[in-house]
Amino acid sequence: MGGLIPLGDVSRRTRRFAIVTLLLILVNAYVFFMELSGGDAFVYAWSAIPRRIVHGHGLVTLFTSMFMHASWMHIIGNMVFLWAFGPEIEDAMGRFRYLVFYLAGGLVAMVAQVLGSPNSTIPSLGASGAIAAVMGAFLVTYPRDRIRTLLIVFIFVTVTYIPAIVLIGFWFLLQVLNFGVVAKVQTGGVAYLAHIGGFLFGAITARFIEKPQRIAYPRSPY
Repeated sequence: MGGLIPLGDVSRRTRRFAIVTLLLILVNAYVFFMELSGGDAFVYAWSAIPRRIVHGHGLVTLFTSMFMHASWMHIIGNMVFLWAFGPEIEDAMGRFRYLVFYLAGGLVAMVAQVLGSPNSTIPSLGASGAIAAVMGAFLVTYPRDRIRTLLIVFIFVTVTYIPAIVLIGFWFLLQVLNFGVVAKVQTGGVAYLAHIGGFLFGAITARFIEKPQRIAYPRSPY
């Protein structure tokens, strides 16, 4: 067993506290607790079910589903990644633009997942697609920044520093490879196509949304 858990960018400081990123985390947490109390009925009512979407039903779930999660590990993992990469992109875009970008990335990701499996009746849910958009934006904006990362290999645990282009690039490559493996399998597992769609959206649109003067902010020593 092993893994890489990003803890944050050590190459720069943000100008302002990432209030939008924090609020997004709190909203995700609130909705997750609503899921726990509402049970399966809540999940099926507000998650995106591709077959319903393509028949024009429950279109609002393309939005609501991006704030829902399937388990404690699902939401904790997503929120760790959001807090690791979100503050710098929020700082580069400004709060309002960042919020619009995040929501648009989540919608694009959900649409990609629906189009990839239009006959599926398995609920699609999670912030992963929106967070993938943030990661795509981070990759094209700060590719050389070093990310403090928790490295876990069996019982060996340490903190290391990995360039964003390596860490995020490796993550995206895994999404592409895994989608190639599961593309023809009906599964309730990871929505790789949503990750790919969200990531590409973020990488392509980030530079049009960011404010150049913010991107030029000098780095702090590390």
